[in-house]
Amino acid sequence: MGEIALLGLEFYGRHGVHPEEGRLGARFVVDLWLEVPFEGRGDLLEETVDYAAVYTLVEGIVRGKRFYLIEALADHLAEELLKAFPRLQRVRVRVHKPHAPIPGVFRDVYAETEKARS
Repeated sequence: MGEIALLGLEFYGRHGVHPEEGRLGARFVVDLWLEVPFEGRGDLLEETVDYAAVYTLVEGIVRGKRFYLIEALADHLAEELLKAFPRLQRVRVRVHKPHAPIPGVFRDVYAETEKARS
């Protein structure tokens, strides 16, 4: 099984439990690991997953919907990726919220999920 990684996809979104997070929004970063059986299949786009289409789908969800929890956002992204790309066998999604409203010094907060086609 081959793996494709799309790392550091940055979007402006309005996710969070606090009203000001929905009003003001913030930067979110998404990392994706896509397992696709592309070995020995040739050199055609149809034999893998179109990275541009993956980006567009993720962008639409992160920018267009509101989630209170980044855990729910990560889960929804994984589900939608599996639905949209039939060649995709397994996906791992990590959603970073680098400016989470935490009263202290921290480098990063993220939620991660992994889902496979059944």
